[in-house]
Amino acid sequence: MKFVTFEKNDGTIRAGFLLDQAHAVDMYEMSGGELPDNLVAFLDNCEVNLKKAALMSPANKQQGVYPLDEIRLLAPLPFPRSFRDFYAFEEHVKTARENRGLEMIPEWYEIPVFYFSNHLAIKGPGEEIIKPLGCDWLDYELEIACIIGKQGRNIRAEDVDEYIFGYCILNDWSARDLQRKEMKVGLGPAKGKDFSTSIGPWIVTKDELEPLKMGKGFDLSMKARVNGQLLSTGNMRELFYSFGEMIERASAGVTLYPGEMIGSGTVGTGCILELGQEVHRWLMPGDIVELEIDCLGVLQNSITEGTEVK
Repeated sequence: MKFVTFEKNDGTIRAGFLLDQAHAVDMYEMSGGELPDNLVAFLDNCEVNLKKAALMSPANKQQGVYPLDEIRLLAPLPFPRSFRDFYAFEEHVKTARENRGLEMIPEWYEIPVFYFSNHLAIKGPGEEIIKPLGCDWLDYELEIACIIGKQGRNIRAEDVDEYIFGYCILNDWSARDLQRKEMKVGLGPAKGKDFSTSIGPWIVTKDELEPLKMGKGFDLSMKARVNGQLLSTGNMRELFYSFGEMIERASAGVTLYPGEMIGSGTVGTGCILELGQEVHRWLMPGDIVELEIDCLGVLQNSITEGTEVK
């Protein structure tokens, strides 16, 4: 199933799932209030709610079914309970460091590392991304995210499938000049990352990807385009650390809750920092960035100029 959050013409925001390529189901309306109207509440009782949603028969009901061209898709999980972003693709780490004249860090091969980002700055498909004030080196990052669907602590990597609800495209927007300066102090990234993260257009449940398992991930082609120009190409199967290993690390001594989001980090070639200025300049207002991942759809956002608030 593909889960979405959307805004109706009357401004009501609801969660649901895609019925087909042209329609979405408001699961709260169709179930008569038996299912929640938002995805975080849905995930709090994920196993039971998922079974109820799967048993719905929208074909026999007009109430709660909306054409996609009459609604506006939002971030499928507009307010995740937290957002941890990992650093799990070796090619990206090595190349980005080489471009800065740095050698690979031996410790990277010992543990999967992550940082916490701003889970309250989530954007959805079609939304504008405001270029941060003082930023001249704006970048995209082509990533995949998983959504936690079950509470757990000290989760073993081999048991992780029962804790994952699904996957979606993630764009970890980066202000590289702000990030570079603040990380010299030994903390971060902070202002280089906290202004925006976009996800969507939907969350695909894990069962749909099961036949594509390969390596430590899935055989999913990953692409990024800027103004229609293909810049980045990779595949999720190239993960050095699996989501199982990432979640094992994240949950060590800590309880993970439904509705938390885990990012993979950037796939190889998946950002301008890695590609270099000779391939493409930094992003500017007016640019349109499209991330595409097999089975997960296309996530498009445009860049707009920030304005100073006085």
